Amino acid sequence: MSNTEPAELGEGHSPAAWTAVVIMLIGFAAGTLFFWFDQPIGVWISAAVIVVGLIVGAVMAKAGYGVNGPKFVPKHHGE
Repeated sequence: MSNTEPAELGEGHSPAAWTAVVIMLIGFAAGTLFFWFDQPIGVWISAAVIVVGLIVGAVMAKAGYGVNGPKFVPKHHGE
């Protein structure tokens, strides 16, 4: 039987994407805690961290670390 699974496109599996997601995840987690403890300045700082994550991801993608960038080396799983 032939393998009928579609080929992986590598969507989001790049250093730029992972870095952006980790930074934004930290921002969301911190913002949730600051909101829970009624610390509005912390919530706004966390919102800024989320925006920084977006910017860092875009800059890294432009620097070649995105999915189609020259510095990105895709990893093949389970062949």
